Parts: sequence; C-alpha cells; structure tokens
Amino acid sequence: VLHLQYGMYVWPCAVVLAQYLWFHRGSLPGKAVLEIGAGVSLPGIVAAKCGAEVILSDSSELPHCLEICRQSCQMNNLLQVHVVGLTWGHVSRDLLALPPQDIILASDVFFEPEGKPFLLFSVVNLVRDTTELNADWSLEALLYKWDMKCVHIPLESFGADKEDIAESALPGRHTVEMLVISFAKDSL
Repeated sequence: VLHLQYGMYVWPCAVVLAQYLWFHRGSLPGKAVLEIGAGVSLPGIVAAKCGAEVILSDSSELPHCLEICRQSCQMNNLLQVHVVGLTWGHVSRDLLALPPQDIILASDVFFEPEGKPFLLFSVVNLVRDTTELNADWSLEALLYKWDMKCVHIPLESFGADKEDIAESALPGRHTVEMLVISFAKDSL
C-alpha cells in the first residue's frame, strides 16, 4: 500500500536506530557514515549532529526520496551532508565513487524479504569487491557466504525498550530489532 511512499515516513526502526546513535554519540565524531535507504534520514541526521561525516542515500529510481533527504539536511542546517542515489543490487558510478565508510546505517530495510540479498550485496560492495548474487539466499546464508556476523543488541541496553520510543500509527505489525552486522574478523 505504501510502496511509493516508503521514504516519506519516520518508520519505527529509524527512531530506535537514532536512539542507539545518540546513546553512542561519543564514538561518532569524525566517523565516515553512510545511511542507505535513508528516506527522511533521521538516523543519518542524528549521526551528523553528533559529528559524523555523513552521506545519505536512497534509491536512484526514487528521486522524491532523494529530495526528502536533501530537505531533511536543509531543515537541520546540515549543508555538508551529501545525498547520493544508490539502488540496491546495482553497481553504479555513484556506488564506486563512495569513499571508504566506517559505519553503514540501515533501518527498516528488511521489510521485503526479496530485498535482503540485494541490500547485502550493495553493502558488501561498499567494503570489498564481491560480484556474486543469488536472490534465493537467506540473510543468514548471505552473512555466512560473505564472512559476516550479526549480533542482536537488546533494546533495553540503550534505553529504546519503551513504548514511546518507536510508537507508530503506520499500518501493519511492527517488530523492532537492533542488529549490528560486521565482518566476522571485526570486533563489534
């Protein structure tokens, strides 16, 4: 129902991710941060306000989402934040031109199961050369295939387990989980 409007709302997980970033704000200054599927860009805006060097991205096929990213930056006086169009699963000139990133933010991006492989393919391409993709793989299989790991972060560990944090009037059932995905060799 909301397909063309995905990027027009502050979704529940964006609020939780913003809370997580605020809780860890001391580790953000100077970090290169890319938010993918940014939409209204709440997590990226919080990261930028906390001193990170932020790039916001959304689908290059949805120019209205990119415009919303730009407006969020303007409204928050964050004119140094760059906005780029990246479509998951597509290796584009903009993707290849991105500088190395310390942190990649993504909230509410696993709402469509068929999008998981394309999302992870894009993320892995941001940090190393990978050209394999199979849309039938599960998230766990992709993590294993690309030597990545996932750690579940309890919401109460950063004060986001309260009902008023991610309250939403959007239709559908909302389950909020905080996951930190990294290469298996990296510490979290």
